Amino acid sequence: MKVLVIGSGAVGGFYGSLLAAQGAEVSMAARSDYMHVHAHGIDITSESKLGAYHFRPHTVVRNAAELPEKPDYVLLCIKVVENADRVGLLKDAVGPGTSIVLISNGIDIEDEIAKAFPDNELISGLAFICVTRTAPGKIWHQAYGRLALGNYPQGLSEKALELCKVFERSGITCVASEDIVAARWQKCVWNAPFNPLSVLSAGLSTNEILSTQESFVRAIMEEVCLIAEATGHPLPADTVNKNIENTYRMPPYKTSMLLDFEAGRPMETEAILGNAVRAGWNAGVPIPHLESVYALMKLRELGRGDG
Repeated sequence: MKVLVIGSGAVGGFYGSLLAAQGAEVSMAARSDYMHVHAHGIDITSESKLGAYHFRPHTVVRNAAELPEKPDYVLLCIKVVENADRVGLLKDAVGPGTSIVLISNGIDIEDEIAKAFPDNELISGLAFICVTRTAPGKIWHQAYGRLALGNYPQGLSEKALELCKVFERSGITCVASEDIVAARWQKCVWNAPFNPLSVLSAGLSTNEILSTQESFVRAIMEEVCLIAEATGHPLPADTVNKNIENTYRMPPYKTSMLLDFEAGRPMETEAILGNAVRAGWNAGVPIPHLESVYALMKLRELGRGDG
């Protein structure tokens, strides 16, 4: 199995290392970390049974055009933010038999890629994980690691199932999802409150947000569930309660949106919130809490010059 990971950040580095440990030939296309990863590889410190270990990719390139041959899978592990040229990053990586795997947050993020590469299989993926890039070539895995993978817009191919099996052998849970769009809504239930509220609260952890504003968090989660149901992807009745319980058990955690805000990087406001709000409007679902958080995030972006 030949795999190219585009994005040498926390998510790409961590999941690429798991595939390599199972015998896959994993190459990486790195941008800001190219010099370090090319020379030294990636050091991963995990609080799980994986412990601390080193991952040296088979090949490290600046862009996919430098690869000598096309991979079986290309994992695009970058955030869906404004000016992220995902199609441009993929165009030199994809051959006739290449499966494109998106591992990113957000709602309705697949259509752009599906239209650009209509002849390639598209596997959409979600990572339920607490993982952070702490320095060039340094990754800290705090908790979790579960993946959900499925073909977009629905179904499961042999290659999707094969990829799930390899991840499972690495020791993490990888759910093969027949309805990956529903899985995206399920993750949005958590992302929609905690990512923006961590920014709007000036850096509070998930535990601090939940312990002081549980009713508000619940209201946002319930609105996301209503949108999912209205768009044909009903979620289990215990979705909100399970998310609340799991968050209380998590270590105090800075969300990815907060880390991006603190570093002055673009945030996934549209992918996580804007697309969800627009789906709610199109479905005629009342979502006052979600609308309010989205509006406040747009003001926050404007206030730091993003607008």
